Amino acid sequence: MGSGLANANASGTWGSRVLRWFDGAAMRAVDVVFAASLLLVLVVPICVLAVAIRLESPGPALYRSRRVGFGGRVFVMLKFRKMPDDAGGLPLTAPEDDRFTRLGGFLARTKLDELPQLWNVLKGEMSLVGPRPEDLHFVECLGEELEPVLRVRPGITGLSQLAFAREAEILDPLDREYDYLGRIVPQKIHLDTMYVALRSTRLNLRILTWTGVAVLLRREVAVNRETARLGLRRRPVGELAIQEPSPVDLVALQPLTVDAGSLEATASPLAQTGS
Repeated sequence: MGSGLANANASGTWGSRVLRWFDGAAMRAVDVVFAASLLLVLVVPICVLAVAIRLESPGPALYRSRRVGFGGRVFVMLKFRKMPDDAGGLPLTAPEDDRFTRLGGFLARTKLDELPQLWNVLKGEMSLVGPRPEDLHFVECLGEELEPVLRVRPGITGLSQLAFAREAEILDPLDREYDYLGRIVPQKIHLDTMYVALRSTRLNLRILTWTGVAVLLRREVAVNRETARLGLRRRPVGELAIQEPSPVDLVALQPLTVDAGSLEATASPLAQTGS
């Protein structure tokens, strides 16, 4: 009797592993097909943007940002350069960041600066969908807190990227880094950990669909913090405070009001990154 139960459990475990392997292979296939197709379709706009960036300010068209990806491995994430090549400052950007070039501001608003990451996807360093890879500076600050989200490839889009699409607008201007690490990152880790647990081809396709809604139709997307259900945000940003996760709440963003005397401003000479 015991032997029969053991064999059944082993068979079930083996079967679930096979299913997970096929689902993982399907997700990788979707990544390769989508990324290759988009690069072919957008090759002309990508080349035009690259030339325009070079003409507007001296320096390369691409900005190479060192990020931490799958298994804690460091890789170079590509973005179109939005700032002068010698720009410094914190690795977070403001909505109307003074460091942006004229074209850089447009790239930030439209998210077109992310297009070169399709090459990262083809190389297998990133996925179309997954947790957003963090800058090395923030990884050093967070330590083991990020371990759960490093079990999968990082993504161009994902649950936390959709929920915090207007992140730059709601960070405390007095100390953006303090606010990001203390208020935003814990919520991102919650969403990304939930994604890792629920990850599937079906969920990825849903996230890609809603990313299209957000980018092409300029609509705000809400993410349920318990079920990963996606939908249109029905209340304006700032109307609903972010509280502890509950089955019915949707992630909403609210600017933080901070007493200027309670924070100590920081300014470290980090290269331009943004999220």
